[in-house]
Amino acid sequence: MTGSADPGRTAPAAGRGRPLRVLVSVPPGLRGQFFPDPAPLLALGEVTFLDDHRDLPGALPGTEVLVTSWGVPPLDAALLDRAPGLRLVTHTGASVKPFVTGELWARKIQVTQAGAGMARSVAEVALAFTMALLHQVHRFDHALRSGVAWAEAERAPLRHEILGCPVGVIGASRTGRAYIDLVRALGAEVRVADPYLEGALGLDELLATSRIVAVHAPALPETRHLLGARELALMPDGAGLVNTARSWLVDEAALLAELRAGRLDAAIDVFDEEPLPADHPFRSLPNVLLTPHQAAGTAQGRRRQGEVVVAEIARLAAGLPLEHAVTEDMLRRMG
Repeated sequence: MTGSADPGRTAPAAGRGRPLRVLVSVPPGLRGQFFPDPAPLLALGEVTFLDDHRDLPGALPGTEVLVTSWGVPPLDAALLDRAPGLRLVTHTGASVKPFVTGELWARKIQVTQAGAGMARSVAEVALAFTMALLHQVHRFDHALRSGVAWAEAERAPLRHEILGCPVGVIGASRTGRAYIDLVRALGAEVRVADPYLEGALGLDELLATSRIVAVHAPALPETRHLLGARELALMPDGAGLVNTARSWLVDEAALLAELRAGRLDAAIDVFDEEPLPADHPFRSLPNVLLTPHQAAGTAQGRRRQGEVVVAEIARLAAGLPLEHAVTEDMLRRMG
């Protein structure tokens, strides 16, 4: 744990009353990415930085605002008893499901998250995945790295441009909309499946008519294995699946069966088990492109996430409604 920030840099903003007591439980490496210029954060009040989540119990007393990152322990009754004045938990990431409990709302503690800052970064990775699958980059790379003869490495399924390509998007989420803007700008013929979007296609029709299917739906009870064996079988031979959202949405075993058969290609950033085991079959398949759940990890995206956190704390201090609040009902419905 580090001590309170330099008092000379933590004066409250002009015109505000007593400064908020803010505890930032974010490891130093990530903290530097979220808050490369710490001045706006430090201006919010009396800020204490915590380097290790394991030190949270001892650091909580007196805290009014808790800034969290991945790996923070569950905020249960025993932990919250240490901070009776806690008013806000603001998460630098998106999903608060791993650590938020009903105790927060029982104690009138508000919760907010910074998922909005990730949308562009994840959408760009989904676009990169799309282009790689269309041009068979993953297959060429796998062939050359595995020592296959040049003539054999040259052989790959027919490649396609994105111009005029039928791209199906499942879920018009923030990230889904950002991805749609990117692929449309490159000339793709976009179709969307989303039960809340007027004029959207049905899921079956979208799957059957798209060369690339990009998953951007939320993780809700009703979207568990939204793409199972029946749905994946609807995709045309040679189609590609892009998943930068949640593994929750795709039946991994059913996808693996299609990939092993060589009928589909896939680019995947999220997995049922993380870290992905070293012996997982995905790792050895030539028709699969893998990244280790890092689609959101750009310098710009991390900075935007930090900006969302700072803005939410400022809104709390000003007595304004939060823009990215998570309600108890929302948490209950999260996968």
